[in-house]
Amino acid sequence: MDLLARIDNWGVVAPERLAHVSEGQSLTYGELRAQSDVIAAWLEDGLGTNRSPVAVIGHKEPEMLVAFLGAAKSGRPYVPIDTSIPSQRAERIVQNSGAAVTLTPTLVQEALAAPRPTAKPKPVSGDDPYYIIFTSGSTGEPKGVVITLNCLATFVDWTLGEQKFPELNETFLNQAPFSFDLSVMDLYSSLASGGTLFSITRESIANSRELYRSFGGSGITTWVSTPSFAQMCLVERSFGPSMLPGIRRFWFCGETLANETAAQLLDRFPDAEVWNTYGPTEATVATTSIRVDRQVIEKHAPLPVGYVMPGTKIAIMDENRAPVPEGERGEIVIIGPNVSPGYLGRADLTEKAFFATDGTRAYRTGDWGRTRDGLIFFEGRMDGQIKLHGYRIELGDIESHLRNLPQISDAVVLVAEKNGKPDSLAGFVVLRDRGSGSDFEISLQLKKLLGDRLPSYMVPRKFTFLDAFPMTPNGKADRRKLAELLR
Repeated sequence: MDLLARIDNWGVVAPERLAHVSEGQSLTYGELRAQSDVIAAWLEDGLGTNRSPVAVIGHKEPEMLVAFLGAAKSGRPYVPIDTSIPSQRAERIVQNSGAAVTLTPTLVQEALAAPRPTAKPKPVSGDDPYYIIFTSGSTGEPKGVVITLNCLATFVDWTLGEQKFPELNETFLNQAPFSFDLSVMDLYSSLASGGTLFSITRESIANSRELYRSFGGSGITTWVSTPSFAQMCLVERSFGPSMLPGIRRFWFCGETLANETAAQLLDRFPDAEVWNTYGPTEATVATTSIRVDRQVIEKHAPLPVGYVMPGTKIAIMDENRAPVPEGERGEIVIIGPNVSPGYLGRADLTEKAFFATDGTRAYRTGDWGRTRDGLIFFEGRMDGQIKLHGYRIELGDIESHLRNLPQISDAVVLVAEKNGKPDSLAGFVVLRDRGSGSDFEISLQLKKLLGDRLPSYMVPRKFTFLDAFPMTPNGKADRRKLAELLR
């Protein structure tokens, strides 16, 4: 049974089962199946032979899921765009995608209320594009990553096999907006297993009291988020089994998972598992995973991102695409059926990042990494290197050392400028336990501890202590807002 048929099947065998819950709105599997069929026929009637993508703009509404599946059932890829994205950027994404139509929740409702269309569309199959997610480009122009049905099915088959979600008995947290590929992890793992997707909106995230209240009645069993979002929640003392009594696993992707965050979660939720994963958008969400238990935390700092998924390979390569010896650092290259065919309409960018080896697609991630005993270790972006006072410095290296200090929960390091030029390093820190020391005293202590591990030119001149980092709509630490604190 292919992915679309599997999802549709829940609409037959369990039509009243909730597929999606968001801000008081809900959608059953029966409704999802019937409504997505209508939207597929509506698109086919209106677009005919035009197989261009379908842009879908909204924010966590049930109609978003109807539009996604409707587009795929009509044989067209969808382009998810969250309303948190600035309108000018959203317009560029629609334009760059060549979208034949833009669906909104309101337009979906209108199409469902209109006379039922009669077209019989043919759904996507095999290596047809299934969705296109736009990510930031180095030039400031968003680039569209094409993910095929086969790519997505490979990912979903892996997650279902590894996590063994019980059918019709799982509730997944949806923290990330649908325009961020982390959401694919919860969305399609949920739909494929007959689970319920519990979405939290940006409004509830901004209102912590409302957020924690909603968790209490959510029934969440699988938590999917960035580590930063979980770390923010850990600041709340009541964030524990009494708030989430059914929680079975925490499933992370999108950012580095700090040892301390994993340890705190195991302390708060002793009956839950913590999983770390890694993968870029270009390789369909995630490619590696590992269950992080006490032994892993004690043995590895920083944490590994895990073992590669079956059927896919990871190679650590030098600049000439030659494998480096075990334990040495190089670029992480992903080779397998989960790798995207490339960027939409950007043959130049595709040629730089993608290549074929032995007839299999491969992607140069631009991430530093190394292998030890079959485990993959992510060590930051290759383009995260800056030059300060003549020294080449990788900010991710400093952040990793800070996160490994026992009193620190999370850390971000930025470059402070003076007269428009790089002047010094600035560290932003979330402390696990502040203690009684002043900011000055704690800063001196951190500088000494870092000085024992790093060259003096890599020790931040100034530290700023925060209860939690500001976050982007995707749930990552908002480095731009942190940089504003330096001005």
